Parts: sequence; structure tokens; C-alpha cells
Amino acid sequence: MTERARAEGRAGVWSGSWVAERLGVELAGDDSLTGLLGLALRRNPKRAHLLVSNVLGKHVPQSPSVVHGHGVALGRRVRDLLGAETAGHAVVLGYAETATGLGHSVADGLGAAPYLHSTRRPVAGVSRAGGFEESHSHATSHLLLPEDPALLAGDGPLVLVDDEFSTGNTVLNTVRALHERYPRKRYVVVALVDMRSPADAGRLEDFAREIGARVDLVTAASGTVRLPPGVLEKGQELVARYEAGSAGADAGAGSGTGGAVGRVSRVDLHWPDGVPDGGRHGFTAAHRERLENALPGMAARIAGALPAGARRVLVLGFEELMYAPLRLADALERTTDADVRYSTTTRSPVLAVDDPGYAIRTRLVFPAHDDPADGPGERYAYNVAGAGFDAVVAVVDSAADTPALHAPDGLLGRLAAHVPHVLLAVVPSYVPHAPHAPERPSMLPEPLRGPDFSSYASDEVGWLLQDFSDVTLEAPTEEREEAIQSGGAHYAESLPVEYQPSEQYQELFHAALDASAARLARAVGAVTEIVLAERSPRPVLVSLARAGTPVGILMRRWAQYRHGLDLPHYAVSIVRGRGIDANALRWLAAHHDPADVVFVDGWTGKGAITRELAAALRDFEVSDGVTGFNPEIAVLADPGSCVRTYGTRDDFLIPSACLNSTVSGLISRTVLRADLVGPHDFHGAKFYRELAGSDLSPAFLDAVSAHYPDVTDAVHAQAKELLAADRTPTWEGWAAVERISEEYGIDDVNLVKPGVGETTRVMLRRVPWKVLARAGAGADLDHVRLLAEQRGVPVEEVDDLPYTCVGLIHPKYTRGATGADGKAVAL
Repeated sequence: MTERARAEGRAGVWSGSWVAERLGVELAGDDSLTGLLGLALRRNPKRAHLLVSNVLGKHVPQSPSVVHGHGVALGRRVRDLLGAETAGHAVVLGYAETATGLGHSVADGLGAAPYLHSTRRPVAGVSRAGGFEESHSHATSHLLLPEDPALLAGDGPLVLVDDEFSTGNTVLNTVRALHERYPRKRYVVVALVDMRSPADAGRLEDFAREIGARVDLVTAASGTVRLPPGVLEKGQELVARYEAGSAGADAGAGSGTGGAVGRVSRVDLHWPDGVPDGGRHGFTAAHRERLENALPGMAARIAGALPAGARRVLVLGFEELMYAPLRLADALERTTDADVRYSTTTRSPVLAVDDPGYAIRTRLVFPAHDDPADGPGERYAYNVAGAGFDAVVAVVDSAADTPALHAPDGLLGRLAAHVPHVLLAVVPSYVPHAPHAPERPSMLPEPLRGPDFSSYASDEVGWLLQDFSDVTLEAPTEEREEAIQSGGAHYAESLPVEYQPSEQYQELFHAALDASAARLARAVGAVTEIVLAERSPRPVLVSLARAGTPVGILMRRWAQYRHGLDLPHYAVSIVRGRGIDANALRWLAAHHDPADVVFVDGWTGKGAITRELAAALRDFEVSDGVTGFNPEIAVLADPGSCVRTYGTRDDFLIPSACLNSTVSGLISRTVLRADLVGPHDFHGAKFYRELAGSDLSPAFLDAVSAHYPDVTDAVHAQAKELLAADRTPTWEGWAAVERISEEYGIDDVNLVKPGVGETTRVMLRRVPWKVLARAGAGADLDHVRLLAEQRGVPVEEVDDLPYTCVGLIHPKYTRGATGADGKAVAL
């Protein structure tokens, strides 16, 4: 970016004109909109354009007093709306990563309000108070990790802050989830801009009536985006063209630091002890007072470390770490005569075009440097290169002060290639104090075993569950789906009516088993050999009930056949959004070395249960002080590339996925309901004894294990190859689900079920909308096609699908909406 180009930008060229002229996109609404927002492009199957805030301090360097001032002004408006007394009981919640600093600034404007922001960084030692998914984000999983769980439990107003209120889906879904757990009478939604379409505008009032609470909206400006026909395709074409040519604006990718001109040095902030680095675990009025007192001294230390004569200085924050660098920049702006600007790095990939009418002029590309939970990836700093900065003060927390930060291609190296002086300021990552572990009862019941519970032999598996066989838990599929999607119930609080397969469907199961038994045996042998080689010579197999249970039994049988080992094997409950059964973990820890425990599942889809287990084990370590459980799951098939321990990554038919209880020991899916499961109880499940005449569980196990002698050599070769391979998870499944969610307009990634196994579950248990099938997929999908025909669900062939198939649950379900035509079809 040249001095002339910057001058042109200051001379009044709107930073959205480049996109507007080429795509015909218009911002309609308040006169202030074009001052608040510019436009850029990103590769996105749902929306090509990106609204870029000029006052948020994320993508566009801005005066820190302007950034903080906008948030404070919104907070004062909320205080005026609520009244001083009610505002004194408010709690502010901001959204990661973009609105963490804005939310904190709103809390400043409210006065003494405590602040919390969601985070994508799991933190050992902190139990989750909640979490949610943001399906249209490039990184979806949000966690709520307050040090004090009571922070969200009060009855005062909850103020939710995001940078942009577009459809409202994310905010309203958050409120619905929190209201179920911490009901209150009043909510205030705050955003810099309200860009809802007319169709979305009435949803806020409808939602407030639905939950029986008042929901207000406070924004700095409002309007809508007008899109001409064909804008998505034109935008995608523009992005592809400019990415192919780089447009001369990508100042980081591919460029090393061999030509670096800048000097990198550290500055010690003397950050005050005990003051959190932000709102990840909560930020109180007492914290705010201590920070305010320390800011002048920290700003003076930064000013003293700047090069003499520095005229233009950028304070660059780091992803979720927005507030601390913002306040440091604000204090520095008052301390020095330099022109101080503030922005932060980001996960969000955006096209850069060096044109004064485009919001993202340049970008620096560098690898993530804080060991993110979702794996490595690129990170970005926009509008830094070529912006004429004499110095950049890079502010990171200590968790991100890693070798990757200092590597030649890391953030500091990228900055030094474009800026003469780089200062690194490290804020200590706040570590909450672990609460005192509550006392637990010393005795838990022994595992349930067959034939009293399940049709499996007593030595094949012990179920760490309680028997709910005499409790009526089943509900019609359509009623369950409506309750689940409306937020009125969790899927684990009831059971679907057990599917009774037709004669034709049972024939398909037997044909699939005949065709795949040897392949299954190879995968079972391979994953068992990897476990024995890498995890423990005498592992304790713990299957995730129920899909993992037959796999755990098969692995146990392989260890007996090949090595003469008699391995312990148990089945435990894990529930998405609720975690693993902590009492089952306590029983395991009391009877076995946690380091020997290997969790087993059937397959991975998008990796939701993989993440759920890892988070739950971190919580358990904090609550009980028990260490040693390894969160890595061993699976038969890993088509989602979510784990390191697997037998295959092919997405093929595992016949045990074709049926429900009749291939899983006649055991139901697990149940977790507050009126049935107390704090010292195992989760529950039902034993369908009445289905014994249709039980295929032993037959399935015997058909696979009968092939063990035939596949021994192949297993040896396959295991050797896998042990030598790079099996690092790529999380391709999660990325594919995000892409499909965007493309099909599904706001909840939990409604996208990738892979043959998960698609089958959709057809048997949920209300399917449609099935996406990889073009040319063969016999692995015969049973899915039959179920789709029975339920009136369309099967759509898709090129380049990373899975054999993907099942889509009806995204806007109301009772009766089963197929694409909205009519239920009885099984």
C-alpha cells in the first residue's frame, strides 16, 4: 500500500466501493453505515461478501480511543435503557473471537458489570458452564469457562454483545440454551450494526414471546445489504481470479524473512498480578479498577521501548486477546505524540486487494502459534504491511508465546519483513484457581453384565450404566425432533421408538455383513495392534456406548486370538453437550490405572464426540484431581480424520450401524435425565429383552471374528504401515461439515451427519431432510437408499463429496416435516 493509496483512502473513497461496483452490492440504511463498514470478499459457498468494520479494531487499524469509545457508548445506552439500579445487576457476555474487545468495552460503559466472553480455547482446570456452535463461522465451537460458575446464574439482565446482528441465529440460539439452564426475565442484545433482512426483523419479538422474557436490541446503526441476482457466483469468480493472481496484496504467504528489515525485541509490561488477560474466565469490577491503575505505567514502558522518532505505531492484538492490547493502545495514545493505531490478528481468511475502495488492502499470513485445540492452521494480520508503520507492538498472552511465534515464518518474522521495529509484549495467561473437589460417595455399583443386561456374554463387556428397562422413555421420532430443535428437550432425555427392520432390510444387513466381514476384521486387527503398540501392553478397553461396544468386543477378541490377552472391557455413556459419565470415570479410576484406559468408538463423523471427550476429561481432572485418562479415541474407521488411532480412514459400511439395539446387545442408546440420574448415579439405558427373537448381536461378532485367521498377515502389514505413517488428524470432516452447512443453509452443524454410520443413524432415529451421496457410491449405500425410499427422503448425488454419504436432519423441523415435501412418511 503506497502513501498515495493511503491518501486516496483518507480522501473519501468508501472502502466498499470496489466490491459494490463489481458485484452491485449496496448498503441501505443509516447515513453512518458507510463510515462504519467497508466490504471485502471471501471464499464462501453461502455468502461471498464480507462486511468489514472500521471501528472494531479487528481487520482495519483504527485509533484505539475510537474503538473503545464505540463500545463504551453502547454500554452507556444499555445502562440508560435498563436504569441504574437494574444495570447494577447486569452481566455482559461477548462473542469470540471478533467481539471479545467490543463486549468488554460495553461492560466498561455499563459501569460495574462483570464481563465474560466465549472462547475457542479449552483451558485445563476450568469446567464448562455452557457452550454452543456457530455454524457459519470458520471455527465454530464456543465454550463458556467462567472461574465462578455463579457468574451466569443470577437473575439480572444478560447483555450479549456481537459485532454484527445479521440473521440473529447465533445470539438467539445462545439465549435459548442459556435460558434453559439459567432462566432470567431480561436480555439485551448489543451490536455495532443491525443488518437483519426484513424477513429476520420480526424474529426477535417472536423469540421473546417464546421464552417468556424481554429481549431488547441496542445498535450503533442499522440497515440491510442489497444483493443482485447471481452475486454469489460473481463473487466466487472474483475471489478465484484474484487468489490465482495474488493481486499483489498478499504480503505474507510465500514470502520468507530473508529480506527482513525489522528488529524484534521484548518489552516487559509488568502486568499486575492476578488481573486476568481478558474475559475468558470472567472480569470483575475489582479487576477493572486494578487494570486502570496499572495502564499508565505499562504504556510508559512501551513508549520508552519505541524507537526514537516513531511517528506511526500499531498495537497488534492476538485473536481473542483484544481488550488488553486495546487498553494498552488507548493508554499509549495518551502517552506519546505518535499516531497510534490498533488492530488484531485473526483466524478469518479474507481476500486482499490493494485498492483504496477495498477494505482489506494487504494481508500477512503465518501459522497459528498457541497450539489451538482444533489443530494447526493459517492466521492473518490485515492492513499492516505497507501501511507506513514505524513500529508494531505485538501483544500476545503467554500461552501463545511459543517457538512458532518466533519461527522464521511466524508472526514476528512476518511483521519484521515489513516494519522496521517490532516489540513483543506478553500478557500472562490467567489461570483460574481450581475449586475444592466435592466429596463423592465411596461406593459405586458394579457393572451390569449379560445375560441379565444385554445379550452379550458376561465376560465380553461390563456396562457402567443403570437399568431403565422398566421406564417408559420412548417418544415418536417426529415429537422428539420438534422438542430437540425447539430447545425444549435434549436428545438424551428420551429414546426414539426402536426401529423394527423389514425383511428386505434384514436381507440387506446380511448381504452387507457377508461382503464386509473380512474388511472389518482387518480394521479391527489393525486398530488393536496400534493400541497394543502405542497405548498400553495391557489396555483397559472402554467403549462409548453404544456404537463403540461391538467394536470393543471385537478388539478384545482379537487380543485374545492373536496375543492370548484377556483384556477388561467396559461400556460407558457419553452425551454430546453433557460430557462423559463422571461416575463411570470414578469407578474406572478406582479399579484400574487411568493411563491404561483406551476409549473405543465405532467411527468418527465430524469429530464432535472426540472433542466432547477431551473437554469432559479436562473437566474431570479439575473436579476430581484424577489424572492419566487419555482423551484420544480408538476407532474402527476414521473418515473424518479426527483421531490418530484407527483401523482405516475409509468411509465404508460397518454393518453394526445398520441396526439399533438388535446388533448392539439389545441395549438402547444411553439416557441422561435429571429426574432419573442423580449426582451419584451412572447414566441409564434399556435392555430390550422382548426383541431377543430378532437379535443379531452375537451373529455379527461371530461373522467378523471368524475371519481373524484369514486376515492375520494382512493385519500385520496394515498395522506396520499405519504405525510408520503420519496419522496426525486433519479435521477434514469438520471442515466438510461446515462447508455443507453453509451450502445448504443449515444453521446448526449438529444437523449435518457425515459418513455412512451417521447417515444411517439419521434415517433410523431422527427426522431426515435429505441424503447427500457421493456420485458413484455403490453397495455401501444400499441400506441407506432403502431407508430413504421407505421414509420418502430424497437422495442427492454430489461430486467431490469427502464422505460416501452425508445425512441432513430437517433444519427447520416442525411436526410432520419429514421429507423435502414437508410430509411425514410412516416407517
